[in-house]
Formats: sequence, C-alpha cells, structure tokens
Amino acid sequence: MPWQEVNTMSLRREFVRLASVPGGNIRELCRRFRISPKTAYKWIERYQEEGEEGLRDRSRRPGHSPGRTSPEMEARILAYREVHPAYGGRKIRAKLLREERREVPSASTITEILRRHGKLDADESVKHSPMTRYEYEEPNGLWQMDFKGPFETAEGRCNPLTILDDHSRFLVGLFACENQKGSTVQRCLVEVFRRYGLPERILVDNGSPWGDDREHPYTPLTVWWIRLGIGAIHGRPYHPQTQGKAERFHRTLSAEVLRYERFRDLAACQRRFTEWRESYNGDRPHEALGMEVPASRYRVSERSYPETLPPIEYGPGDWVRKVHDGGRIHFRGKVFRVGQAFDGYPVALRPTGKEEVFEVYFCQVRIRTIHLQTDAGG
Repeated sequence: MPWQEVNTMSLRREFVRLASVPGGNIRELCRRFRISPKTAYKWIERYQEEGEEGLRDRSRRPGHSPGRTSPEMEARILAYREVHPAYGGRKIRAKLLREERREVPSASTITEILRRHGKLDADESVKHSPMTRYEYEEPNGLWQMDFKGPFETAEGRCNPLTILDDHSRFLVGLFACENQKGSTVQRCLVEVFRRYGLPERILVDNGSPWGDDREHPYTPLTVWWIRLGIGAIHGRPYHPQTQGKAERFHRTLSAEVLRYERFRDLAACQRRFTEWRESYNGDRPHEALGMEVPASRYRVSERSYPETLPPIEYGPGDWVRKVHDGGRIHFRGKVFRVGQAFDGYPVALRPTGKEEVFEVYFCQVRIRTIHLQTDAGG
C-alpha cells in the first residue's frame, strides 16, 4: 500500500528513524505504517546513503559553502533563533553540529551572540534550568498522559492532549481535542496504539476522565486499559511533580508553539501540532538525552493493539457475577457495589482466607475487597 499523501515526508522520516533503532522490527513497522517492505527498504537505503535529503522524491540538497565567514555563521545562529525562539545556545549548537561539516562555535559563544542581539530573556532563562528526574529503563514501560490547560481559538476552545514516553521523551501523541471526555481520549489512543503498540503502564492525573477518586475509582477509559493489559498509575493529588516530564513538556509546548501563534479552529491547531511534533521528536535536541533527539531512543512496542478484544475468562474456582444496576453485583443473597464503569462486565470473587472476606477481580486486576456483613447494601 503506498504512502498517504498527507505529511509524506513526516511519515518517511519517522519510519526510517524507528526502523534504524537497534532491534527494530521492520516488517511490523511496515504493517503499522501501511507500506510494503519493498518501499520500506528503498527509503531506508536512501536514508543511509543521503540522510533526510534521500527521502525526498527529488533531491534538493544544497551544497555547503566551505569559505563561510564568522558573520555568516552568526547570521545562521540568529536565523535558527528566529525559527525556534525558545532555543538557547546548547540546543542551537547541537543542531549546527548535526548539520555542519566544520567547527561550530561553543554553546557559550552562541549564547553570547544571542544576548548581544537582544534575543535572550533573563527571567525565562531561569525557568529552563536543567533538572534530574527518574526515568523508566526501556521505551513503552511508562507513558505520561495529560491534558494541557485549554486555550481559546477564533472559533472555540482547544484542549491539547499530550502523550509522552517516559524513557525516551518521544512525543507519542499530540492532539487538538474539542473536550476532555474519556471517549475523545479513547479515539486518540486507538490511533496511537495502532502505530506504536501498547505501553505497560500509563501515568495520569486524578478525576475525570482518568478515575481514582473516592466516588469514581474507575472509568470506562481505565476499564478499557485493563482489558488491554495496561496498568493505570495515578499521580498524587496536589503533587504535579509526580508527572514532572509531562509538566515540563507542557511548558515547552507553550514556549515554542502556543506563545507565538493564534489559531482559527481545531483543524489549524492540529496541523501545527503535527508539524511541531515531528520537529520535537526528530530534530529538536533534548538536554536530558545528552542533546540527542527523542526518536534516537524510542522504538515501537512489541505488544500490538488487538482490534478485537479477547473474551474475559476466569478460573474454575472463581465465583463469577455480572455487574449491572449501576455497578452492583449479587452474591450470597446480598448486593455489593463494585463500580458503575464495570456495568455489563463479569467480575470474579475469590476468598482471601479470612472469614466472609472476598476480593473482587476484573480481568487480572483486583478492584476491591468486600466483607459479607459490613459492605452489603451497595
């Protein structure tokens, strides 16, 4: 099947980067990107020989000027700053090192050039000091997902949904959403799961649509994750640092995109998000990665997304009950509440070894413990 016409270069770049990661499964990537192996190997070979220019239908790679003078280099640095107003000396130098075949100025020299031309804000520089954070050892061990605060467009409101791989900082998804409903999140995740596979866990906030509050510990969204074998981790209430990478990424999104642009509608937001996401993953140096790009550390998950979910099955020794009537089950002549999100699904009850105390499981997850005497009544 041929490449889609929209964002062809973006898809080619992302494909060859993922295919170049050690251990990458090219055949599986072909299936997820909907291209033939013949086409895939053609672009991989061209990329290896010519770099990104080899991915174009016609080569337009300009020749380098070996006699470039210092004023020209300075102009190039300032041009980078114009395109990327949030980039400092270290990021600009990292980009120049990847693109130049000669010595480039040090990060401190570039910073001084920016300062001399009035391109640096001292207050902003303090905000972007590097931080050390824990990270998962492998890609797809944990994704951090959250909504950034909504902003107004000319025709409504945009709710940016961000999905970030904890290990690589690879931006798995960036969506311009009309609302923050669970059904909207699920539609976005299906698109992401089909391309990148399933993570082991997803870290989210508390409350709708994620769940984990006293009234609604589970939601239809997290029930779906359980069926897919994805663990849901919730940040501590009033501790945004739990999702530190997501919070830091949201500041980057504001600094590099939202601060400088106004959008007509959600479609315009999504076009800009898609364009910037490609640059963030494959072109923008990341200080926490030693100035490498996130795509250099990411590989797709080996756990493919199942288009049809398998049936829910329990062991022969389990007591199985169907949830109904707003999240309730009947067991031994009494009614117990297990959660409205499980309506229509079977759950299993298992003895704990304590008299009249049972654990309730949905698939492989224990969702609550009940005592036959004190918890009845639902």
